[in-house]
Amino acid sequence: MSDPNSSNADAAQPPVGLPEPERAAQALQVVLRPLARLMIDNGLQLGPMVELLKKALVDESVRAYALEGKASTDSRISVLTGVHRKDVKRLRDEPSVKIDDVPIATQVVSRWISDPRYLTAEKLPRQLPRTARMSSVGEPDFTTLVAEVSKDVGARAILEELERLGVVDVNEDGVISLRATAFVPEPGLDDAFHFLAQNLGAHLSTAAHNLAPRRKAPPMLEQSAFSLDLTEAQANDLHRLARRLWKDDLQEFLQAATVAELRSEDTPGPKHRVRFGVYFHDEQLPDSEAPAPGDHQINKRTRNRRGNQT
Repeated sequence: MSDPNSSNADAAQPPVGLPEPERAAQALQVVLRPLARLMIDNGLQLGPMVELLKKALVDESVRAYALEGKASTDSRISVLTGVHRKDVKRLRDEPSVKIDDVPIATQVVSRWISDPRYLTAEKLPRQLPRTARMSSVGEPDFTTLVAEVSKDVGARAILEELERLGVVDVNEDGVISLRATAFVPEPGLDDAFHFLAQNLGAHLSTAAHNLAPRRKAPPMLEQSAFSLDLTEAQANDLHRLARRLWKDDLQEFLQAATVAELRSEDTPGPKHRVRFGVYFHDEQLPDSEAPAPGDHQINKRTRNRRGNQT
């Protein structure tokens, strides 16, 4: 069943009038949650993330919002983005943002594997007692290691983070050892981050295009369907179905794209790049989103099969 609030893709009109920062902020609160998880999982701290956002605002204002026949001044960019003019000037001259703000947990591991006091005679990381009271006199311990890196964060918090990341083991006696796998990147990680950037970047670009004020081009396809109140087994069945449907659609799309590429080789004029994708998301509903006992059966048919269309 289609969502009654969705719009017709062919008839959708671009929004007009003044910007809507409050509505955009409400939407971005939802978008930023998985982004926050990505940051936490990969040690990207707030400071570098703010710099990345500033850089993106400056670059996009120059690339997509320049006035015809006029160069984008630092003042105009500052008005568009809210980035201070001093930062605008600095960021326009920088090819990319440098990530110098290394998480404390990473700094602790770096010292552990490089400082001779924390290495064995074979240049391997020592096993460290959790506290000085648990170690022999003159022997290194984990609490001292953390204190040498930072006085602001306790050793317990750092240990919990390293355990969450899966880079340390703690035995029954409280002795901490560093796993060898902590130094070996997962195979295919570069490709995974590449496709993350390309796929999510394209999806967000489509959504931004459809909401752009005074948009002249027609809206791009951006649709999804969702279902609620499913068991885990039912969700898994739908996941398998989605993969099969994507496989069939992908083959048809690639065949058409191959023919189009061959025909366009000798055609003059500007060229376009297209990306066609699909995703499937499954998560357990929080208790606050669970259906109320009284309306579960009444609304089940209208609540469980919906789609949004742009």
